[in-house]
Amino acid sequence: MTASTEHTVMPPSEAGGRIPGNRGIWVGITCIFVEFGVLFMVYFVARAHFPEAFHSGAERLSRTAGTVITLLMISSSFSVAAAVVSMRAGQQRASLRWLVAALLLALGYPLTKYLEIRWNLAHGVDAQAGVFVGAYYYLTLNHLVHASWGILGMLWVLFRHVTGAYSAHDYGGLEALASYWHATDIIWLVIFPFFYVLA
Repeated sequence: MTASTEHTVMPPSEAGGRIPGNRGIWVGITCIFVEFGVLFMVYFVARAHFPEAFHSGAERLSRTAGTVITLLMISSSFSVAAAVVSMRAGQQRASLRWLVAALLLALGYPLTKYLEIRWNLAHGVDAQAGVFVGAYYYLTLNHLVHASWGILGMLWVLFRHVTGAYSAHDYGGLEALASYWHATDIIWLVIFPFFYVLA
């Protein structure tokens, strides 16, 4: 096996308690969690000082858009996980199909967010609408940026997958992508109730 910049993954029977993906991706994931941890603390401080603004602000958002994004993120995350499981089993074609499905579902996120923002602006939900809407835009658009990096990562991993870079014994890049995408999914599952449900 040739040397690669991606972490070589042992077969499941030999993997033991190893960390999925590679160390680099987990450094990035840790930084993202720290970043959003700070943002969530700011959210709670703002909410404590402006409870009425947060309560009334949530009523102005489109819960349909938030729910669609949630379903897209969960489905895409499941598909990426299925791609990894298929690759571990040596089912490269099935893995590729799952990865394509994950990418198509993931692309639905920025499209839905674009339509949501158009709906928001048409209903006066803009940056001048108060502290709740300011926090909403800052956190959700920040998350969209991180998700966009994940989508670019999917395109790169898909290219490598098609060119035969991964096998049942070496799928570190695919697993690193799955780890990152699951992290963005977890963050969205926190953002969704904060703005669309609980506020």
